[in-house]
Amino acid sequence: MPTDQPPEGATDPAAVPRLSFAVPPARGRAPRHLADLDLAGRAQALAASGLPAYRADQLSRHYFTRMTRSAADMTDLPAGQREQLCAELLPELLTEVRALRADGGRTVKHLWELHDGVRVESVLMRYKDRTTLCVSSQAGCGMACPFCATGQMGLTRNLTTGEIIEQVRRAARLSAGGGLSGGPARLSNVVFMGMGEPLVNYKNVVAALHRLIDPAPEGFGLSARAVTVSTVGLVPLIRRLSGEGMPVTLAVSLHAPDDELRDALIPVNSRWKVGELLDAAHDYFTATGRRVSIEYALIKDMNDHPWRARMLADELAARGSGWAHVNPIPLNPTPGSIWTCSTQEVQDTFVDTLRRAGITTTVRDTRGSDIDGACGQLATEVLDQERAMRTR
Repeated sequence: MPTDQPPEGATDPAAVPRLSFAVPPARGRAPRHLADLDLAGRAQALAASGLPAYRADQLSRHYFTRMTRSAADMTDLPAGQREQLCAELLPELLTEVRALRADGGRTVKHLWELHDGVRVESVLMRYKDRTTLCVSSQAGCGMACPFCATGQMGLTRNLTTGEIIEQVRRAARLSAGGGLSGGPARLSNVVFMGMGEPLVNYKNVVAALHRLIDPAPEGFGLSARAVTVSTVGLVPLIRRLSGEGMPVTLAVSLHAPDDELRDALIPVNSRWKVGELLDAAHDYFTATGRRVSIEYALIKDMNDHPWRARMLADELAARGSGWAHVNPIPLNPTPGSIWTCSTQEVQDTFVDTLRRAGITTTVRDTRGSDIDGACGQLATEVLDQERAMRTR
């Protein structure tokens, strides 16, 4: 059981996960950014600064279509106004701390520092048929899942819409410029599976979804089908998201079909049980027409039993057919820990059990295991290195 070992990354052997929905106050406000505002808001902001409001359209097209915030690139704007326009709505939000490459250059993991010294991670991954960015929506996380490095950091603050979208803009520019092996590529997919629980930062995440799927000059114009929001199971907010009119994919981090184990693995299960969560997920499918992804990290000897696969299949089938797609995820192994991946034989049996029960199942192609691919691991590693340097 999860209680057999302290939470991932904990330094105290008596440590226990502490679930928290409270968002600490930010240490100073992030600079206002074009992506924080809709097009009308951008025009109003420029007008209030004595600049032509209609320039908001041009500025937005440079940012969302050409993926640039550099005044030197904006040759269609008056030379005397470029710097001021960019200063008003395109401030620097992210500073690169470290970039690590894996998978033959097809995966790049970034650690970013924000205006207040807070750090977050994003991961850009190239596949045969798509290029996907995993973004963070919070610095840290308050959901306290014991196998998650980010969950043990606690929650520092929510990210602004601009801070979320700037991760996307930087990744899109890197990909288009040939920064991944295989040459230039278009960023096609964005998943909110980085640091944080997206639905706790509901307002800014929904605004970010608009910037992702609305066409230029409002946003990037990505397909809603190519955008995924992952949640550990905040049932009221899942229901609220289903009414937003944006058919993005919902991913539910389930990891256990029974309340006994999920209470310990996912502390929020103490609020909303498995049955309530799956009911809300099914209702999301009904409202949006988008099949729900059920994320299931296979943890050796803990949640990978065939009887749990049968229980999961029964729970999904009880709510109808075709509405859910299970993604078993081989856990990034942690040497000497109870949080390690299932054997290949056990994984195959789990997957086969689901498929024989008629449940569409695809094993997740994991990336970046050689660069601490799980979110929170790089930030923790760099922080530990910096502390060690200061104490020498």
